Amino acid sequence: MKSKKTLFGTLTLSAMLALTACGGNSGSTAATTEPAATGTTTTPAATEQPAEASVSGEILAVGSTALQPLVDQVGQEFMANNPDVVVQVQGGGSGTGLTQVSEGAANIGNSDVFAEEKLDADKAAELVDHQVAVVAMATVVNKDAGVTNLTKQQLLDIFKGTVTNWSEVGGADQKITIVNRPSSSGTRATFEKYALGEKVENVPGAIEQDSSGTVKQIVADTKGAVGYLAFSYLDDTVTALSYDGVEPKEENVQSGDYPIWAYEHMYTKGEPDGATKAFLDYFMTEEVQNADVTELGYIPVSSMEVKRDAEGKVIQ
Repeated sequence: MKSKKTLFGTLTLSAMLALTACGGNSGSTAATTEPAATGTTTTPAATEQPAEASVSGEILAVGSTALQPLVDQVGQEFMANNPDVVVQVQGGGSGTGLTQVSEGAANIGNSDVFAEEKLDADKAAELVDHQVAVVAMATVVNKDAGVTNLTKQQLLDIFKGTVTNWSEVGGADQKITIVNRPSSSGTRATFEKYALGEKVENVPGAIEQDSSGTVKQIVADTKGAVGYLAFSYLDDTVTALSYDGVEPKEENVQSGDYPIWAYEHMYTKGEPDGATKAFLDYFMTEEVQNADVTELGYIPVSSMEVKRDAEGKVIQ
């Protein structure tokens, strides 16, 4: 009997030791897991809520052709990182982009001008402004025009039809052919506001084109032609003119010495969400601002030494 009790006691003690060991293992696992989790908090969080992987949907961005090359490139990159997102980019001019986003026909309205410059006040008030870059513009002429600089008054006289031959402003003896953008164009609005100082009507014989790319091609191919383009379109097929003696260079835009520039806006109707918000957030990352924006001839907003309001007044 005594041996049975001893055996029972031994078994009981063994069981208790086993339970204690199990409890020790549980405590050891928790102790090991907790510090590891503390050191890698973002890893499980990213696994549970992968921001980029969860983005899906379609984004339609319409409007400014001056902004289009940048939105195209950034859109391709964004889709590569987010395979469940489709980004479609269309031109048509700033007025078209603002109208379509206001009417709900597009997710984003790309514009070279503030919404209040194109839309009624109540419609403009419904839109949220996302300033993603600065675009500068230059007067461009056919390479045989024989001029490299025009004053503000000379430029205004040309676009109003007062000056009709390049010889009148020190150039070749060639008839001037104006290549203009349509009235819906933000590029035209910016050029008229900051280069000419007023709106002008198309003169007889002027060519009107909706696409910046087409404007460049016509100016390059037509003797005596003059137009205007965003810096992102400039190349050696046309001559970019100085304005009142100031060269069309990025540093001159940043300092405020060269006045023909505008903000590039990507408007949404109300605050964006989903894929549209993710796309606009991506636009403002250092990766995009320091690479795509500058490589394509635009200027990061953060690098500007001057600021403007919707009326064109310089503010600090």
